[in-house]
Amino acid sequence: MRKLAELNLNKKRCLVRVDFNVPLIDGDVQNDFRIRAALPTIRHCLQRGASVVLMSHLGRPKGKVVPELSLEPVASVLERLLGQVVQFSTDCISEEALAVSNNLGPGQVHLLENLRFHPGETDNDSSFSERLAKHGNIYINDAFGTAHRPHASNVGVLDFFRLSASGFLLEKERKYLSRAIQSPKHPFVVILGGAKVTGKIELIHNLLKQADKIIIGGAMAFTFLKVSGKKVGNSKVEEEKLSIAKKILSEADKNDVEIILPVDVVAAPELDEDSPWRVAKLDELEEDESGFDIGPETSMIFESHLDQAGTILWNGPLGVFEIPAFSTGTHSIAHAIINETEEGAVSIVGGGDTASAIESLELGMDGFTHISTGGGASLELLSGLELPAFKALDDHE
Repeated sequence: MRKLAELNLNKKRCLVRVDFNVPLIDGDVQNDFRIRAALPTIRHCLQRGASVVLMSHLGRPKGKVVPELSLEPVASVLERLLGQVVQFSTDCISEEALAVSNNLGPGQVHLLENLRFHPGETDNDSSFSERLAKHGNIYINDAFGTAHRPHASNVGVLDFFRLSASGFLLEKERKYLSRAIQSPKHPFVVILGGAKVTGKIELIHNLLKQADKIIIGGAMAFTFLKVSGKKVGNSKVEEEKLSIAKKILSEADKNDVEIILPVDVVAAPELDEDSPWRVAKLDELEEDESGFDIGPETSMIFESHLDQAGTILWNGPLGVFEIPAFSTGTHSIAHAIINETEEGAVSIVGGGDTASAIESLELGMDGFTHISTGGGASLELLSGLELPAFKALDDHE
């Protein structure tokens, strides 16, 4: 795919697909991480004499206008971050919106309303794509979070442009996530957490080709622990995935990849802030207790395996970080990764819940080499799957 720096943008209108799918509460943006991630591309276009038309989705309105999912609050945040006026249109393909785009001068910014208010976006409808394309004469995709979806704004729209390019964020995501699975600096240590093995099977199989060690925490660890003959109490186990977990452990052994599992947990009878909890070794777990975080001994073991790592890939929190009593493991491992990054390791953090954990625990986003903006997209890319948006850009003449 073409790179943005290769294009002459002077007096051009850049239609930029961004990912402004941010959390809103009562009409206020709660986290501007994804908005800030798009700023380098937006500023580059403006500084090179272009006008910029931005398009994004927000939430899942399913082809209907849902006022609570309007991008208008994002326009206000973007104005503050850019330090300039951002024009906003209440429909992404209306005649009024097209008129605003066509009358933009160099250095001006126009944000379109939620793409998914139209069913044509997720249906990758050609007429909807053609209508969107009228907003610009150069297409730029900088929305990694939707790169795994074949939608109108990141696939179909390319049929109506002569010039296209990837934005700086898309380039960065591809660089770090592709390198992690193709040519990592060794020792390559992978940390996997989260709730389920489901959705990460292809990822694990792909990582077994390159990783030296795979550390498994979070609720998904209990499926591996049970198949290994360990006590798990009442902890969440995916019974239907036990055979797959057994196969993964066997493949890891054949590939000489070390799998590291928890030895103790923070246990409680139920997942509740007020529930009494205790640290317990696995063989001490009561039948009515569940593990909701890795224990202190496990944290120390995990940290020791991160020592001297060349590349660290982290996907999934190690416990239920939203509840303070069960956030310590995620907090400790995050700090260990930050320390290793300072020592020269390349640290790559998957998007979604992992990025949310880092922000909610106020660990700072600058301590890692790269934090992905895409949850599902990063999982699919790391699993070795082809992303539709990448293919569309690669194939575009």
